Amino acid sequence: MSVFCEVPLAAPVAVFKLTQDFNNDPFPNKVNLGVGAYRTDEGKPWVLPVVKKVEKIIVHDDRLNHEYLPILGLAEFTSSSSKIVLGDDSPAIRENRVGGVQCLGGTGALKIGAEFLRRFYNGSNNTKTPVYVSAPTWENHNAVFSSAGFEDVRPYKYWDAEKRGLDLSGFLRDLESCPEHSVFVLHACAHNPTGTDPTQEQWKQIAEVMMRRKLFAFFDSAYQGFASGNLEKDAWAVRYFVSKGVEMFCAQSFSKNFGLYNERVGNLTIVARDAENLKRVLSQMEKIVRTTWSNPPSQGARIVAVTLSSPELFSEWKDNVKTMADRVLLMRAQLKAKLQSLGTPGTWDHITEQIGMFSFTGLNPNQVEYMVKEKHVYLMASGRINMCGLTSKNIDYVAESIHEAVTKVQ
Repeated sequence: MSVFCEVPLAAPVAVFKLTQDFNNDPFPNKVNLGVGAYRTDEGKPWVLPVVKKVEKIIVHDDRLNHEYLPILGLAEFTSSSSKIVLGDDSPAIRENRVGGVQCLGGTGALKIGAEFLRRFYNGSNNTKTPVYVSAPTWENHNAVFSSAGFEDVRPYKYWDAEKRGLDLSGFLRDLESCPEHSVFVLHACAHNPTGTDPTQEQWKQIAEVMMRRKLFAFFDSAYQGFASGNLEKDAWAVRYFVSKGVEMFCAQSFSKNFGLYNERVGNLTIVARDAENLKRVLSQMEKIVRTTWSNPPSQGARIVAVTLSSPELFSEWKDNVKTMADRVLLMRAQLKAKLQSLGTPGTWDHITEQIGMFSFTGLNPNQVEYMVKEKHVYLMASGRINMCGLTSKNIDYVAESIHEAVTKVQ
């Protein structure tokens, strides 16, 4: 009798299962629109030219070794990461109330932040503190906060399926009616999976209610620079909240905007009320990290730190990011144009109104199933597609497949 015979079989992670199904499909014209990573017009992964350059610099730097980093990570990395999201001239940075924790990707940053909040936020009843995630959201958000011990993870209204855009009034209603001190997970830009972001005016309304009702903002910034091609524009919401004196966390990922998916490069930026508060928070973060991964890896963090601290490399990186963002924008424009010229029923304006890597097509589960089974076009059951999966070679086929699914399947 095995000691593990009572262990139930867990369901596979949807996005990785989709890729596996795609890889096993022998159909010659198959298309993978599920992958959560950038692809070139040839459908290949892209190593950023600036990353290749910096890797060579690191290899030839004889001062470097493989000693442990500090528990909270490479200082040049955490400080330059916080600077990029909050801005060079951030008053909060000048006032020494911003700190960073180098984490294993954006997921690690969410995890460390969640572990800290569960232990120290909102008094003795903190496992009961509601954590709100957008409906829909990246599926890992729910799981990370649940596994950190939060017992009450709830959705807040976000996507309006009818008008294929933001349900602002529903969002604001949920902010007004939730318990005080609730935690809200906010997507800094390029909302995953919908690609729909609040406007600056809408963000101001959201911030006003959150401050008045003493709600905690936990931003997830996975696509800075990747959404619009502009670092400042993509960080606007986070900077606005900080300008209002809000204490908050921001999980940053460099998987997408540096293409460092497997290096697991993330940062948790902490904005505290003052230097004294920050010092105490970081002292506890150190304890949490010590029992989680003990010490972070250096390679990816060094690549980011070297790039961000050299004006020349920084400029080259911004060009690389813009290359990726522009390709996504081009695919959006072309897909919309092709669907419109085919006369596909429904409105397709949302494809160009949305931003970032992902688009919420509005296809229902039956139509998605038709796309996968009949057309060999792989996408998430929610109807989310990765615009980078589109190329000049497959876009006609994809547009025709969507047209067919919409007209044949209810």
